[in-house]
Amino acid sequence: MQHDLLNDALVTLRHADQEGKPTVELRPTSRLIAEVLRIFREHRYIEEFTFVPNGRGGQYDVKLARRINSCGVIKPRISVPYDRLERFEARFLPAQDFGLLVLSTNQGVISHTEAREKKIGGRLLAYVF
Repeated sequence: MQHDLLNDALVTLRHADQEGKPTVELRPTSRLIAEVLRIFREHRYIEEFTFVPNGRGGQYDVKLARRINSCGVIKPRISVPYDRLERFEARFLPAQDFGLLVLSTNQGVISHTEAREKKIGGRLLAYVF
């Protein structure tokens, strides 16, 4: 039984990338997974993803860029003001300016660098490096 769709999707991505697969299918889907994949694509951790309706909620076909060392969700979803993002970068990422934190804010799902530029905080969802 699956409880956390985002966690299942990120674990599937990580394992497929480690095995050297060029593509991976993520199912079941959610809008949150789509937003996280969009951020991964913007920062070139994946090449492309497309939604394929299959009559059972659909699936995402993801073309991998072979750049993911590790990724995962952050549980519990910690609420962080923008001026304390550095503390969580040090906690979840291996080095400064290496990797990405994904936040859910009142302006949508964004990366930690964008949150710092806009000076907004949010809840930590995931990390990738």
